[in-house]
Amino acid sequence: MSRKNKGRPTARAEPGKKKRSCSVGVWMGRDEKDLACMGYTSLAHNPEVCTAVDAIARLMGSMTIHLMENTGSGDVRVQNELARKVDIEPNVAMTRSNFIHWIIKTLLIEGAGNAVVFPRTRRGILRALEPVPPAFVTFLPDGPAAYRVSIAGKEYDPDDVLHFVVNPGSYYPWMGEGYRVALLDVANNLKQAAATEKGFMSSKWKPSLIVKVDALSEGFAGREGRRNMLDEYVESGEAGEPWIIPGGQIDVEQVRPLTLSDLALADFVKLDKATVASILGVPPFVLGVGEFRRDEWNNFISARIMPLARLIEQELTRKLLYRPDWFFRFNARSLYSYDLKDLADIADAQYIRGIMSGNEVRDMIGMPPAPGLDERVILENYLPIDRIGDQKKLVQGGE
Repeated sequence: MSRKNKGRPTARAEPGKKKRSCSVGVWMGRDEKDLACMGYTSLAHNPEVCTAVDAIARLMGSMTIHLMENTGSGDVRVQNELARKVDIEPNVAMTRSNFIHWIIKTLLIEGAGNAVVFPRTRRGILRALEPVPPAFVTFLPDGPAAYRVSIAGKEYDPDDVLHFVVNPGSYYPWMGEGYRVALLDVANNLKQAAATEKGFMSSKWKPSLIVKVDALSEGFAGREGRRNMLDEYVESGEAGEPWIIPGGQIDVEQVRPLTLSDLALADFVKLDKATVASILGVPPFVLGVGEFRRDEWNNFISARIMPLARLIEQELTRKLLYRPDWFFRFNARSLYSYDLKDLADIADAQYIRGIMSGNEVRDMIGMPPAPGLDERVILENYLPIDRIGDQKKLVQGGE
């Protein structure tokens, strides 16, 4: 197609002479409103925040909670009804996985750094751990370093409820602040990016051709006339059929619509996702930025998951246990990214040094116990641990 007067300034029409063409611009009033991000959206409805929080909550919920006893020879696991209540059935409506998932999700999103659980007891025995929705909870300052917890209008002493806190505030250190303020701007940016992409892709103002006609011609003055012009000159019945248009009255130009790549929207979204991942402490690949790396995943477990586990452990231990030598502990070994060969090498090394029994090795690599492997052996002769002195190289004459 020819392009007439490309790059040339438009000459002014002389008096008494018709102006043969005119340029028409389009103001995208309606679509401009569609691209604007209006209204309020909570963090719970932001896909990136939900994905990051859900990843943390699912990992936390998958860890078993052990009731441990500190002894002179080390920490041993205690298995009783209290351990079962916390680890298996905290209440009649939830499992431990859902219970911990609710705590983490409330801490990071709805509760703004606070999650309250009411321990229901009867005759000194723990019967249920009941989660309290954030809408029913109010924290009432009671002096410079004390407070009361109001649940549905009834006040409780902090020692009578489980109050989990993340990101403690500077003014009230006993109350969490969460990450709502830090995430607000980046969440709005991500919402605006999604609205821009949706509005841009659904916009009707994306013409592939611009047909410039004589504005003073009566045949092109109305909608019907322009439609007849397209039917007569532009549209064709067969693919590849040439167009025949009247010279001097119609000028056809091909244009390239603005694309999302031109807006660099993907780069901004990638940066905002990385910012969300940094604030919440998850690896960027959890949000689709970058590739999975095992070292980064294991660091995420150690630096993000375990600190959250510690604050829950300490609150459960402080409020639920009376014996000073008992404590709760999350078992995080299953969360780390191990290769089966690495596990087998570690287990074999511990086995030949007498640190682990054969059945402990089998359990470490996911196999059931076998008879005769409960005894520990050591060194190349695989002697029982209590016969270490019977090695042939230590006996005179080799006998």
